[in-house]
Amino acid sequence: MATPKEKVAEALDLLPPDMQERAADYLLSQALKFKQLQADIQLGLDDVAAGRVVPWDYDDFLKRAREAASR
Repeated sequence: MATPKEKVAEALDLLPPDMQERAADYLLSQALKFKQLQADIQLGLDDVAAGRVVPWDYDDFLKRAREAASR
């Protein structure tokens, strides 16, 4: 069974040369987006663990918005 890296290398080899660089760039961009998403999720989890996140009170939000709009 091939490893994921071997599969990617094989897939790139199967593509025409003019498509290989674009395919590699696309895969890299997706991997970088995934890493950033992981980091952002971890920041959120850290905020929850540190008590910096509170439940959102929708009714209170609407009340404040209406008060601000009436001024």
